[in-house]
Amino acid sequence: MSELVTGEAVALELRPARLPSRALSVLIDLIVAVVVFIAVTVAVVAASASLDDAAQTALSIAAFLLVLVGGPIAVETLSHGRSLGKLAVGLRVVRDDGGPIRFRHALVRGAIGVVEILMTFGVVACIASLVSARGRRLGDVFAGTLVVRERIPVAPSGFVPPPPPWLAGRFSELDLSAVPDGLWLAVRQYLTRMHQLDPQVGSAMAERLAADLAARTGAPAPRDVPPGAFLAAVVQERQARESRRAFGSGTAAAGAPPAVWPGPAVGAQSGYSYPGVRPTAPSSPQPSVSYGVEAAPVVERPGVPSEGRPASGFVPPA
Repeated sequence: MSELVTGEAVALELRPARLPSRALSVLIDLIVAVVVFIAVTVAVVAASASLDDAAQTALSIAAFLLVLVGGPIAVETLSHGRSLGKLAVGLRVVRDDGGPIRFRHALVRGAIGVVEILMTFGVVACIASLVSARGRRLGDVFAGTLVVRERIPVAPSGFVPPPPPWLAGRFSELDLSAVPDGLWLAVRQYLTRMHQLDPQVGSAMAERLAADLAARTGAPAPRDVPPGAFLAAVVQERQARESRRAFGSGTAAAGAPPAVWPGPAVGAQSGYSYPGVRPTAPSSPQPSVSYGVEAAPVVERPGVPSEGRPASGFVPPA
């Protein structure tokens, strides 16, 4: 992988194209360009048979520049870095910051490509690509571009880890009807990749998603719950509601989380960690688990025992 930093200071993980795939794409482009150049040359010679040698030579040079130099520049500019060979192999030319290339980038690449590809039969381009850490040739270095792979094997969908047990059922009274599907998808993608993200980037993303989710539900996110754990708990609550809706109120779906979690001791052995949630040693003789956050006062409710129930500050539904 190669990390490219955009203008918004966002690190992009792009896979640079290596020499074999780039050589294959250049070969396809050259074959197409040579075929077009031969056809244009034959047409020019037939049309300029009555002209002198100097005029025919000038027309041949113009056809060479038009087809073998101007053609690739125009194609990369109009297709935003995807020539016919790159389209067949699955490559694309992008800027160093990951954005689409423009005419000046394609012009520099095409002009230097005449020297390092056409005049040296690709020897200079191969050496530069092998020396470069990201497989760039001289045209890419001077133009500030990079050839990346677009066809990347799709990884299997990640597993969404469950929230800490002490959050089970805490958000059962939230109104989730106004949350759009796009936000649910973004939350699930974060939860499946939160341990692969940079800590600062992941923390900022979790806070933003938690704020958006709280705005859609109409209830502010609890201050004593880290954003990552809050997102996981709300996603679990949505899954529980969908399972009850699909299988009936009294029947749980296979693999669905239990309605009542075991005691706090299970939380210490769950194996899942969220940013800002760190188990600590119990401070009282009674078995309890602290996740590095301040516990809200327990709200007593008639008929509901408080022993063995973690402090949440939310009244469980009847």
